[in-house]
Amino acid sequence: MKKHKVLIKRKFLLQWEKCFFENVHDEFYKKMIVEILRILDATYDPRRAASSKDQNVFLREGKSAGKTMAIKVAVLEWANDKIWKDVISYIVYLTSYEINQMANSSLVELMSRDWPNGQAPIADILSDSQKLLFILEDLDNIEVNLNIDESALCSDSRQQVSVSVLLASLLKRKMAPGSSFLISSRTDCDAAMKALVKEMDYSITLEFSNEKRQKYFTLFFRDSQRAMIALKLVRENEMFLHLCQEAVSCWITCIALNRQMDNGDDMTLSCQRLTDIYVHFLANTLTSEAGVTANHYHLILLECLCSLALEGLFHDTQHFSDGDLRSVGFTEADVSVLQALKILLPSSSYQDHYMFIHLKIQEFCAAMAYMMVLTECRIPSASKRYKDRRQRYNEFSPIITSIFGLLNEKRRKILENSLGCHLLTGDLRQYFLQKMKYLGNNPKAMEHHIPLFYCLFENQEEEFVKEIMDCFLEATIYIQKNEDLMVSSYCLKRYHPLQKLKLCIQCIFENKDRNMTLNSSKMRSLVYWKDFCSLLYTKENLWELEICNSDLDDTSERVLCKALIHPSCQLQTLKLTYLSVGTKFEDVFKAIVYNQNLMLLSLNCMPISLKMFPLLHEVLDNLMCSTQHLRGVIALLNARCSGEWGPNTPNLMALERELNTVPKKFQTHLGHSNCLDKILNELFNEDLFFMDVMKEVQEHLPLHDIKIFERSRCGSSSYLSFIFCRLSGCFFTSDVCRDIASAITNNPNLRSLELGSNNIGDAGMELLCNALKHPNCNLENIGLEECMLTSACCESLASVLISSKTLKKLNLFGNELGDEGIMQILEGLGHPDCILQTVGLQINDIDAETRKLLMTVKEKNTKLVFVYQSWAKKEGREVSEKLGDLSLSQSVPMIPNLTWHLITFHMPRKFRLMKSTTVSEQHPQSCST
Repeated sequence: MKKHKVLIKRKFLLQWEKCFFENVHDEFYKKMIVEILRILDATYDPRRAASSKDQNVFLREGKSAGKTMAIKVAVLEWANDKIWKDVISYIVYLTSYEINQMANSSLVELMSRDWPNGQAPIADILSDSQKLLFILEDLDNIEVNLNIDESALCSDSRQQVSVSVLLASLLKRKMAPGSSFLISSRTDCDAAMKALVKEMDYSITLEFSNEKRQKYFTLFFRDSQRAMIALKLVRENEMFLHLCQEAVSCWITCIALNRQMDNGDDMTLSCQRLTDIYVHFLANTLTSEAGVTANHYHLILLECLCSLALEGLFHDTQHFSDGDLRSVGFTEADVSVLQALKILLPSSSYQDHYMFIHLKIQEFCAAMAYMMVLTECRIPSASKRYKDRRQRYNEFSPIITSIFGLLNEKRRKILENSLGCHLLTGDLRQYFLQKMKYLGNNPKAMEHHIPLFYCLFENQEEEFVKEIMDCFLEATIYIQKNEDLMVSSYCLKRYHPLQKLKLCIQCIFENKDRNMTLNSSKMRSLVYWKDFCSLLYTKENLWELEICNSDLDDTSERVLCKALIHPSCQLQTLKLTYLSVGTKFEDVFKAIVYNQNLMLLSLNCMPISLKMFPLLHEVLDNLMCSTQHLRGVIALLNARCSGEWGPNTPNLMALERELNTVPKKFQTHLGHSNCLDKILNELFNEDLFFMDVMKEVQEHLPLHDIKIFERSRCGSSSYLSFIFCRLSGCFFTSDVCRDIASAITNNPNLRSLELGSNNIGDAGMELLCNALKHPNCNLENIGLEECMLTSACCESLASVLISSKTLKKLNLFGNELGDEGIMQILEGLGHPDCILQTVGLQINDIDAETRKLLMTVKEKNTKLVFVYQSWAKKEGREVSEKLGDLSLSQSVPMIPNLTWHLITFHMPRKFRLMKSTTVSEQHPQSCST
């Protein structure tokens, strides 16, 4: 055991030498980790009540929060006999990089890696496995599947198995029973954690609190007055506050603010946006030493940094090899200088690799690359097919945001004057105006406007912002944090032609507890929300508001209602879909009475209780109510309540049930409690080939009844005698696909089939593909969202795309197809015989090669539309696993914005030709793809 501790100590101390943050970081982390060490020591102690056998301890927080440092300090403390004494005898330390490089291994090989000549005392280690601790670093970056069936697990420590089986066998204690795990992960790894976590497991969150932020600033400035001035500026700036969520970004911010204090500048004027922070950081670091600025050496370094940054992000590379550095012009001496300046640092994950001090700095340098004349280059890492999950870069919005920030003349001049460089702006400004005009004329091409709003907020040039905003008549915004609210409010106030607004707001007001104390974040949220809602009565052209998939508490609901009843509110149409509020809609319904302009109210898929139906009836009966059209109210109400409605409701001119195409005898049943059975019986005895039957029924009858009906009838092919059939969320498996396939080939009238949220699997998909290729199949639309499909079925799907003469719409969103599967689908889409017009794909985690093919297909077939959500969701008819549950707190996943990918890849760039001063103008593909 002593020998093992010596080996561990030697290994970790060597890694510790890679830490390039002296003094302030060491001091800060030492103080922060003391409490974590105390918790870790107690957690694994069998004498404490909190500990248990087979325990997993999870260490969670975001990027650069100190998880790795906390683990390494803990291991060194153990090696020095300061914690876990007589509790842990051996430690097996595994990083995600090591695991991802493994194919097959045995437990014996795994434990012997760090021992001289692989001679680990296996018998001694496994004789008392309760004193064995496995440390698994960066769970979120592990590529292997840990969801292994119990029957496939292995108990033989010497047997060679796949790394998936090996890890799953250890985590489920099939091997090394009684051992413990310490697992670090970022907070966005909830799905993987849920698959592993047990009731007695323990979770530690390294939250970067206001108190920790204050400690860091105090340690950095060593001057309490300066620290308080800087901290006050950060606390009052939502963007800065969000940036300073971990130590490294705090260090970058402090460097920038300290420079402004040294210059005697008014920081409230000179540091307002993130661009200011990055500008002052680079200006300070690249001019801090006389030797760096001599003979314009800093400009050479800057150009190479910008080339490296952009090439890396284009090719999913954030950890650069020596070859990458040489390819952009760096020498070994240059790299040493940049390490001393703390712009490039040795990688903590990859040996002999380097990385930017922070991804934000790499993104900012990449933005500058678009504004400089650089030499064409291509980094060797671009040709590597495999990239770790954390290296994959799919969100190009921050690059464009930084470009918009640098288009602001004041900020740009600070950088140009400090560094002596010149940034090009004319072509980019015109390019953005041209693209925004196109998107304004083609609103469906703009998935949502939040990325654009961040760009304009960063720019802050009023005329330019107004010119961009005037291109649009409608906006769709997805709000998940305070910054989203703030930038949306800023831009929409300058959005004079705005007519239609679609809003989704989650994760801000989801807590319905009225007794919860208002913290500073919640107070800011309400201030931003009040400012946002003021748009409803200050924008005179705004006539339609849609709120969907949203959570409001009672306070935020009252703010909304106060805006709705404002005398200047010009809204004529209000659509609410999947909205949860704190007061169960009492305030919303009452606001309708006082809004004299509101003509149409649409309530779809709303978790409204039965007692609210009489309230709505009472509201609409009020003579002050101007609402003339009501749509979809009965969707989540018991059918017997529809008897409340009658011809005497004074202001209700049209109850739009959208059931007008159903024969009148069906409509008469709506007022009876047993109408569901009667309507369904009638529907099955009629040849209603022209109707979307499921839509008509679901708009007016309880969805839970419809789901029961679907489950009981979905196995029958006679069900598919209609032109449109929706079987989403019926809970059937691949067994039913044989019947569905038979209906596809036997019913030439069937045009549309929605099968989303069912466990079809690859086996079921093969049956459906055979049917889709049948000459009698006339399907034009098929929805296969969240159907448990993998890459195994993609070859068959691609053949359908090539052979089908009728299929125009296919949705595969929410399936784990992987890069291999998506490549096969894209190859099918690129085939000249493919007539598909709309396709849904999950593309937010694809590698550079797959993204390149995606762009090629998109450019080749300009009419092909990509969607990134269920079509049912688009129509407000999501299948909810918790139907009737008032909690809608599950956040909306970040929607991959292909529009911004395309804008990034087509931005104009200018290159310096080799051995010449001539400048060539090209798109970035010429050097990066």
